[in-house]
Amino acid sequence: MEKPPPHAVFVPFPAQGHINPMLKLAKLLNLYRGFHITFVNTEYNYNRLLKSSGPDSLNGTPTFCFETIPDGLPLLDANAVQDFPSLFTCVVSDCVMSFTLKAAQELNIPNVLFWTASACGFTGYVHYRNLIERGLAPLKDVSYLTNGYMNTVIDWIPGMEGISLKDLPSLIRTTDPDDILMNYNIGEVENARNASALIFNTVYDLEREVLEVLSPTYPPIYTISPLQLLLNEVSPENSLSGIKSNLLKEQPGCLEWLDTKESNSVVYVNFGSITLMSAQQLIEFAWGLANSKKNFLWVIRPDLVMGESVILPPEFVSETIERSLLTSWCPQEQVLNHPAIGGFLTHSGWNSTIESLCGGVPMLCWPFFAEQQTNCWFCQNKWGIGMEIHSNSNRDEIERSVRELMEGEKGKQMKNKAMQWKSLVEKATTAPNGSSHLNIEKMIKEVLLTSKNHIG
Repeated sequence: MEKPPPHAVFVPFPAQGHINPMLKLAKLLNLYRGFHITFVNTEYNYNRLLKSSGPDSLNGTPTFCFETIPDGLPLLDANAVQDFPSLFTCVVSDCVMSFTLKAAQELNIPNVLFWTASACGFTGYVHYRNLIERGLAPLKDVSYLTNGYMNTVIDWIPGMEGISLKDLPSLIRTTDPDDILMNYNIGEVENARNASALIFNTVYDLEREVLEVLSPTYPPIYTISPLQLLLNEVSPENSLSGIKSNLLKEQPGCLEWLDTKESNSVVYVNFGSITLMSAQQLIEFAWGLANSKKNFLWVIRPDLVMGESVILPPEFVSETIERSLLTSWCPQEQVLNHPAIGGFLTHSGWNSTIESLCGGVPMLCWPFFAEQQTNCWFCQNKWGIGMEIHSNSNRDEIERSVRELMEGEKGKQMKNKAMQWKSLVEKATTAPNGSSHLNIEKMIKEVLLTSKNHIG
């Protein structure tokens, strides 16, 4: 009897920035090596996906299906199906959803954890316990956020020499030793040592320094990114292209508007799916962009302002109407690959950072939380592709930064570096010798297909 195809269960953390790369990796396994995929969303996000993409968007295919779990409850119940081990080959779960490790262990199947963010961000979390043991965290009181303490240089993290406390993942900025987010992340990066293997959503050459430090103390690490370029390499016109991951509905017209603009003339502004700002910060960004006199495409989510509606001054709208487009969401990867885009004002989320590299687009970085601060520091200090805008920057500072990005000497240097990285990440995904291309092949053979249920 013919052996059934391998079957991978995917369990993403229920946030936009995690679902995007998890879905791409699932598509890659399906298209590249014929894996049957079961992609598990929370009920809440499953319904959001249907709302944003249409009622038929998650119909899937015979080999790619979607399931749901109630929010907050474990996926796997070993008693639910009597012969459960025979149904699955492996589990690929989000690194911060490591409750699946216990279930996979009971079923004697591999469980690969996928860290969807940066390796430098992961390294920051790894050293949270060291920060606590050295008395650097949690903070003694909230004044430590503003009295200069966060500028303390941390010189003992290999691969991150010279980084400051403020540039480490921001969940350490608490006065509570029992803070749930800080402790949860400590537990998850430590639990990752029990996985069959780790996948990092990065390119080896981009984060070589921190990856070389992590490798000796963790299971086998496979760097597999950019996932979209790998998908394009494997199957440019694939049968799964209709399956989308956006929790927000894309507005039409962005690409058509960009078609009317000159090359490298537009600033793309998007602070991601969960960043929040004050009404005053929104106004400062608005007038900073307006006063720069540059074209800009600005994604403004309806919930971008904390506890308030998004209201822009009428005079701002009238002054910039000829050179701006405001939208609630857009196809970001296509936007960043459009020749009209000259720079990206971003929250430094990892998906946005990787997508910007793929487009060869330099960045102004306004990090919001978690490892975005660390991504920003690496963009500026290690990779030469970004400049930080500080959290309380006013319109004049924003204007100067936008002008420097688009026409200044520093901006030109960043553009050159971004184009160099664009070339390198493209090489990483190209057969036969690209590092990411080789790693997906090795990871499948060495880990995913080693289950006793599917060998050979």
